[in-house]
Amino acid sequence: MSLILHHYDFSNFAEKARLMLGFKRLAWRGVEQPPILPKPHLTPLTGGYRRIPVLQDGADLWCDTRLIAHELERRVPSPMLFPERTRGFADAIAWWAEHQFMRPVALFVSGVNANHMPAGLHEDRARLHGLPPPSIEAVRKAAIRNLHLVRPQIAWLADMLQDGRPHLFGDTPCIADFAAYHVVWFFKGRHIDCRQEIDPYPRLLAWRDRMAAIGHGQRTDVAPEEALAVARTAEPATPRPSQPQDGDPHPGERVRVRPADNAKDWVEGKVNFIDAHEVALVRDDPEVGRVAVHFPRLGYDWRRVA
Repeated sequence: MSLILHHYDFSNFAEKARLMLGFKRLAWRGVEQPPILPKPHLTPLTGGYRRIPVLQDGADLWCDTRLIAHELERRVPSPMLFPERTRGFADAIAWWAEHQFMRPVALFVSGVNANHMPAGLHEDRARLHGLPPPSIEAVRKAAIRNLHLVRPQIAWLADMLQDGRPHLFGDTPCIADFAAYHVVWFFKGRHIDCRQEIDPYPRLLAWRDRMAAIGHGQRTDVAPEEALAVARTAEPATPRPSQPQDGDPHPGERVRVRPADNAKDWVEGKVNFIDAHEVALVRDDPEVGRVAVHFPRLGYDWRRVA
């Protein structure tokens, strides 16, 4: 196993992936990618998917931390991210944390730090969602507006830990902890610290520190060109047997896939694996050759290509 994580240091979703790699006690190579377009060392691998993080092993790429979590669990079953006793409950909390809690936190922290974010970041994120570029004043106002959505949800998370449990579902962390933790981690801000919002909750702070102590495993930073060379000299792994659902494309059919949140960047290729939870597309790129790009089903759209 020779895993490569495409990330950048201040990405909260990348922090979730880094911490899961540490939880699994894995060694991995890190490739620092730019936070905004262009991403010339990522898009040849993914076919246009531009979000961070992306996990790479040879000529296979996994997009989205929810799918990355399942791939890590498949490869390294222990310690478990998805113990049987937490299934369903933990998945629901993870979905809430990443889709309802994270968005207002990101707008709040980014708005407070509006003058300290990388140049072009606000415009880039607006384009990602098909929105017009915001003014700095609009970004600042979004911080104030979203704080009223942030505070009740901080209290919900703190209430889950109020009985003194070490983690959200007992003595050991599961996927819910990792999904909630990376939201809390983001409060540190890029320049202006926003962690005063969680200071009134000592049990939440203690849980945050326990999660941070997991660490990132054995990280070795490498140049982006190394990841491209790895893909160029490899072939996609033999896929598991597919289990398409009614109406799904079958292996060999040409489709395109994108995130289902107004993203404009479709990735096109031939299906080489599909089941209820994952779809993988094989595509040929002039720079890296044949690669397989894996996406989760939940939260993503697909269309057949005529």
